[in-house]
Amino acid sequence: MEEITLEIEEATLGVARRTKTASVLLRSMPTSRKNALLNTIAAQLVHDSETICEANALDMEEGRKNGMTEGLLDRLFLDDARIEKISDAVREVVELPDPVGEILSETTLDNGLVLTQKRVPIGVIAMIYEARPNVTVDAAVLALKSGNAVVLRGGSAAKNTNIALIASMKRALDAQGINSDVVNTVDNFGRAGAAVLMKARGLVDLVIPRGGAGLIKTVVETATVPVIETGVGNCHVYVDKYADLVKALAIVENSKLHRVGVCNAAEKLLVHADIAHKFLPKIYDVFAKNYVTVHADVEAQRFAPKSLKMLPAHGKDWETEYLAKEIAVRVVANIDEAIAHIAMYSTGHTEAIVSEDDSAIAKFVENVDSAAVMINASTRFTDGGEFGFGAEIGISTQKLHVRGPMGLSALTSFAWIVKGDGHVRK
Repeated sequence: MEEITLEIEEATLGVARRTKTASVLLRSMPTSRKNALLNTIAAQLVHDSETICEANALDMEEGRKNGMTEGLLDRLFLDDARIEKISDAVREVVELPDPVGEILSETTLDNGLVLTQKRVPIGVIAMIYEARPNVTVDAAVLALKSGNAVVLRGGSAAKNTNIALIASMKRALDAQGINSDVVNTVDNFGRAGAAVLMKARGLVDLVIPRGGAGLIKTVVETATVPVIETGVGNCHVYVDKYADLVKALAIVENSKLHRVGVCNAAEKLLVHADIAHKFLPKIYDVFAKNYVTVHADVEAQRFAPKSLKMLPAHGKDWETEYLAKEIAVRVVANIDEAIAHIAMYSTGHTEAIVSEDDSAIAKFVENVDSAAVMINASTRFTDGGEFGFGAEIGISTQKLHVRGPMGLSALTSFAWIVKGDGHVRK
């Protein structure tokens, strides 16, 4: 961790204070006003596409020089098409219901008091993430729609891109006559600034880390502000002996190769021993053609063609989130062994079963304790957009407050409104 100088501490807390002050106006902002702002942000991002792409090119060049993996470079990369997609995601959030003000329950007590539970904004949310420029926009627009201000720390690898994205959003805020401090960044203060932010109780209400295991571990262990743990995805696909192998082939290929650098990509493949001789040669052919490195146990190695890059699987492979064209493969004797393996190594993100047997599916669903369990579907579907939430703030792998893809309602708390008529407690 970088040294926290007095100058950095004061500057970071200054940003947090300005964000806290600006957040007050969002609490009572009507939905129509918030939606107008988000539409302006969507248009402004497209308008500023050339500038954003130029900034991104600098980060991509630096990333290649620093040996960034293919998967991480893919996360970092922006072009006009991806900016259009980000803009479209903003417009999708416009169409979503505003959770603020939703009445969760209403009860009249025996003494005549009317008790109402209502959704309210959390306040100021700090996002600490890595080389994911889309998160810069996703976090800001989801925070704004749910009535929250946001402080962003996007990491040095995407520094130029994030500066351009935040500048674009601030131009949209200015155009709407809204205090631009509702979206702020502490990128200029590096990791030391992030460390100060994590302990800014009273100014920051929630910290959400989004990135690799190291980042999340640091935030969880360092922060004194409440944290929602997200994202590490050591995701498994289990191909049962009753699997339709055509479906299995498509599901495993999509889970691993659709986008290798994301948290819902499959990192482990478990195959029932009874069908390993039929299935593994087929999926290995797919892996070989796509230059995937396979870390396999002894039994799984038996079916590898010479064209496949095959390495023996060691203990650490079963717990590694590769985020690259790599996967670990194990042949299991039965579904119980698959479930036990997942229980030992899963990060609680997403697991999938491919099977046509209802009893096997029921057993898997009942015994696998992860935020999302897929039945005959790719792990890549664990995503806020795919679930209909619009752009997501992250995928929670913990069990308190929220779990799985986090949409707008995950960024709210609730208040109890108690209405009386001169009531006093006896």
